[in-house]
Amino acid sequence: MSTPVEITWLLAAVIKGDTAAFERLYAASCAKVYGVVLRIVRRHDLAADVMEEAYLEIWRRAGEFDPAHTTPMAWMVGIARGRAIDLARKLQQAGGEAEPDTADDDGPGTVPRHQLTDELKRLLTCIGRLEPDRQRMLLLAYYGAFTREQLSIKLDMPVNLLRASLRRSLLEVEQCLGP
Repeated sequence: MSTPVEITWLLAAVIKGDTAAFERLYAASCAKVYGVVLRIVRRHDLAADVMEEAYLEIWRRAGEFDPAHTTPMAWMVGIARGRAIDLARKLQQAGGEAEPDTADDDGPGTVPRHQLTDELKRLLTCIGRLEPDRQRMLLLAYYGAFTREQLSIKLDMPVNLLRASLRRSLLEVEQCLGP
């Protein structure tokens, strides 16, 4: 994962219309932003829609980012969070909460916050202790439903190295969870 300084530089390049920088910005931030959005809308299909709208807004408003007032990640999460809250309110006004999307109902973000079990909280805490790159890799592999080959291409990493890194990450999570 990129540092706040690197993300700030990417945002500066996005202001100039640099699409490659925007792609790198998206790759560096999408996992965290998606997690926030999914917690709010609780449906993968809706979260994907919010992500698209949020990143379009980030593209358009990149010039408004001020590193003196906030971190780039907080700024981007704020945009996405606002979009997600607007959608959630709209759904509530249209007749209560939307029906859960059972086709994509396998991820941890689909569990309402009040229903998080102690085991799931421990698991998420242990995953949170991994390095950000390894967190992203682990979540993409197991909750993003990527095959090792797809993940290898997405992360630009040899399959054998990816497999070893996934194994080490899982062992660290297992050790963290304890007996």
